[in-house]
Amino acid sequence: MKIYIAGPLFSSIEKKQNEEIDRLLRSCGCDTYLPQRDGGCFAELPRYVKGKPKEVFLHEKDIKALDWCDAILFIFDGRVPDEGACFELGYAYAKKKRCIGFKTDTRSLIGGADNLMLSVSVEIILHNEEELRSFFEHSSI
Repeated sequence: MKIYIAGPLFSSIEKKQNEEIDRLLRSCGCDTYLPQRDGGCFAELPRYVKGKPKEVFLHEKDIKALDWCDAILFIFDGRVPDEGACFELGYAYAKKKRCIGFKTDTRSLIGGADNLMLSVSVEIILHNEEELRSFFEHSSI
């Protein structure tokens, strides 16, 4: 199973959580695309990568990975979900990929609920490592 991990990647804590999720998914036998590792972090890249502005390079690389994957793991954590991850979820949903949510954060923007355009786009929202492991060990995509 090929999984695109979509979530915030701007702080050291976010990056660490993404890496932990990646390790867990790989231990379940999944292949993963982790943008911070496989694409690069915008702020850390030179202005041009392979002759393209870094914005174009990252966009193209992530779109190719979204086309490659079987499913997306959308991380809801944060005061509001990451804008880039929201785009990635919408793209994956439109491409009829399986969309799985992961949320360990108790904050919600809309009276205890997440934005319906996000929450309805995922088939399930998992809330901890145990649920995540169980889902991906027993899921067939």
